Amino acid sequence: MTAPTARPANRPTGRGRSRWRDYPLLGWFLVAVVVAIAHRWLPDANWLMLHLVLLGALTHSILVWSFHFAQTLLRSPASPAQAKALDRRLMLVTAGAVAVLAGVPLSLWPLVLAGGTAVAVAVGWHGLELWRMLRRALPARFRVSVRYYLWAACALVVGAGFGITLAWEWPDPWHGRLLVAHALANLLGWVGLTVTGTLLTLWPTMLRTRLDPAAERWTRQALPVFGGAIAVAVGGALAGLGWLAAAGVVGYLAGLALWGRGLWRPLRQSPPREFGPASVTVALCWLVAGLGWAGWLLATAADWAVVREGFIWPAAVLGAGFGVQVLTGALSYLLPSVLGGGPSVVRAGQQWFNKAGSFRLIAINGGLLLWLLPTPSWVKVTGSLLALVAAASFLPLMVLGLKASIAARRELLARRESDGALPAPAPAPEPDQRPTIFTAGQLIAGLTALATAVVVGVGVDPAAAGAVPAASTAQVAATGRVVRVEVAMHGMRYSPSSVQVNAGDRLVVALTNHDTTTHDLVIGSARSARIGPGATTELDAGVIAASTQGYCSVAGHRQMGMVFDVLVDGAAAGPVTTAPANGHDHSMQPATDATATDVVDPVLPPLGDERVHTLTLTVQEVPLEVAPGVWQRRWTYNGGPVGPTLHGRVGDVFVITLVNDGSMGHSIDFHAGALAPDKPMRTIEPGERLTYRFTATRAGIWMYHCSTMPMTAHIAAGMTGAVVIEPDGLSAVDRSYVLVQSEVYLQTAATDAASATEVDADAAAAAGQPSYVVFNGVAGGYDQEKLTAKVGERVRFWVLDAGPNRPSSFHIVGAQFDTVFLEGAYSLTHGRDAFGNTGGGSQALGLHPAQGGFVETVFPEPGRYPMVTHAMADAERGAHGYVQVSD
Repeated sequence: MTAPTARPANRPTGRGRSRWRDYPLLGWFLVAVVVAIAHRWLPDANWLMLHLVLLGALTHSILVWSFHFAQTLLRSPASPAQAKALDRRLMLVTAGAVAVLAGVPLSLWPLVLAGGTAVAVAVGWHGLELWRMLRRALPARFRVSVRYYLWAACALVVGAGFGITLAWEWPDPWHGRLLVAHALANLLGWVGLTVTGTLLTLWPTMLRTRLDPAAERWTRQALPVFGGAIAVAVGGALAGLGWLAAAGVVGYLAGLALWGRGLWRPLRQSPPREFGPASVTVALCWLVAGLGWAGWLLATAADWAVVREGFIWPAAVLGAGFGVQVLTGALSYLLPSVLGGGPSVVRAGQQWFNKAGSFRLIAINGGLLLWLLPTPSWVKVTGSLLALVAAASFLPLMVLGLKASIAARRELLARRESDGALPAPAPAPEPDQRPTIFTAGQLIAGLTALATAVVVGVGVDPAAAGAVPAASTAQVAATGRVVRVEVAMHGMRYSPSSVQVNAGDRLVVALTNHDTTTHDLVIGSARSARIGPGATTELDAGVIAASTQGYCSVAGHRQMGMVFDVLVDGAAAGPVTTAPANGHDHSMQPATDATATDVVDPVLPPLGDERVHTLTLTVQEVPLEVAPGVWQRRWTYNGGPVGPTLHGRVGDVFVITLVNDGSMGHSIDFHAGALAPDKPMRTIEPGERLTYRFTATRAGIWMYHCSTMPMTAHIAAGMTGAVVIEPDGLSAVDRSYVLVQSEVYLQTAATDAASATEVDADAAAAAGQPSYVVFNGVAGGYDQEKLTAKVGERVRFWVLDAGPNRPSSFHIVGAQFDTVFLEGAYSLTHGRDAFGNTGGGSQALGLHPAQGGFVETVFPEPGRYPMVTHAMADAERGAHGYVQVSD
């Protein structure tokens, strides 16, 4: 599509082709699809996808088509100057949207301010132009639609202000309040009012039937209801009154009911037979569902932090279910129509827009339902992928449809030139004779695609779907009686926490997770699926022979109280036995000739010129060697024995994306940054991601770790690492090494990856005797892969005690330290102490858990220098290695 060389004076701007009408819209759609595909590797991907649709594609289309409809309804075609002004507004809103979409993920508030202001100015200018058109126009029917557009423009200007303020990263409760106010002003006002105002006339036109005579009156009556409801909802959010905001949402639904009466008669007379009106119909259903969900959340949430966390779900419904489908439905009708050329040209384009119409509707909406419902995680993946592919197919169909219309129009013009007159167009078919997209073949194909998505999702991870056999614990005659109990999981507890059965009864437990992290239930040999927040599952525990105690198998959760007593004939449930806390058991030590395969390179990564450091940390639960020949299933950042070491200067900015590819909730806490922990340190569930941004304001070696409870288990399982922030003026050395000391608590001493078990959370929580104490995740790893140095070189050792429980006393046998930096301060600098005295030295760097520092030494002669923690019992448990010094 190319822009025309000249635009005829005083004609509706929607007619023909337009570079600024068509190309940015196509661009927004393409970028949204790319982000949806690559969302796991992008920061703030959910926010980006939502705003690419609402701020990008939908806002652009509203500016174009509300201006087009205003011209048509007011019978006031745009002059060339007005058309150029529209192009300028589209340029301004596009530039502003790009700035916002770049500024928010990068936390560049000035860029967000500039972009948000540009969007607000463009829409405010748009509203002013509509107001001028309305004042100049003669009285006309349906001018109420233009009033809807004016109110919508005002709502966007207000909502943009909230969005700019929100980007300042306010703490809760203000973050939650501003988020809701911003969302409601834009969704209910800017989008909702524009859609309802437009559908007054567009709806019967799309259905190719007559307007309900009362529709205009109902639309006029609904406008003050909508306006008042938006004001109440936004005001309630800003005032921190969730019930008042919910009342505003309910009022908006009442306005929809009043306005929607005008849709029913055209729908009954001519049900949708094409993709456009069918898509709009489904979109309106999602609008009602999303608003109901939002209202329920606002009315029932305990605080605004809960609202902030939960609002993504109704926002996703309103963005993907309503926003995307109302836009693609309307465009499927409008784009072929505005090219002009008569019915044959329009039909040529709409044939493409209607291709596989009912299949696409089933795939989009069925896939969205699979994602929203408490289905297993892989079913969510396959369902959302199906919906994405079906929705993205609109783009090639749009291009092909427009090309078909353009080709048909050219052919018609060529015939006019050759014949001297245009033949009479074929009459449009009657409504009941028009071809329909709802064919049996397409319906069956759509339902088959949905079923396939479910089957594939369950097949990838049958355990997550609960497709595990129920193992009977019984050696008793079955009574034939089934005891079914509904159990809620909340606050690391089961409620109720027990059930009474008779010997021989069969027990079925229906589980609902009301907590903020993943849980399951194990009773005897029967194990439920692990389910995330809001999900449900069922455990068939089989026939119960004796009292027993069930528990959550997510490491550490049972230790925090997640137990469920099954009582038979009133007898008390005995505790479930687990492996005891392992002491210093030499049977777990490796054979002397064994070697480890995952020894970490301890060299400190070099410091580059960049001042903004970006890194993705992916949570992976993998088997690793914790000592030569001894394996444990470790919880890791990026799959290594210890997390990657970050290296920077004071003032550097770190932008870290955490991706949870594990089987339970995980999080991250960077001690190197000072900020409110509520948002960046929150636990995220499997498949989720977050962006953690901090500025390093103080020097030292800082710990980072998983802060999900129980923290002892998560740290001991390997979820820790170091951030080295160099103090100003740090002198150069010949070599720098980083050593992170931590503890390993084994359930069993597995000799291969296949038999590796997870952390012994009991022992870690009780601060018991660890199985190993390690440097960089592997006991004795640097006996095998020795650190190296040369005589006369100055060597710096950065040391961090990650714990979770035991202190460290770092010592190198045969060496003395002349420089000691501990927790942000020097006690010795090249033999000089803080009082200026010279000749001093140090033999050990003493650290408590989460403390760190560095020491420096110059080795006097070649040899093999042991390095240990001088808490010798821990050195014997594996916290030892060698520095090989050569001439």
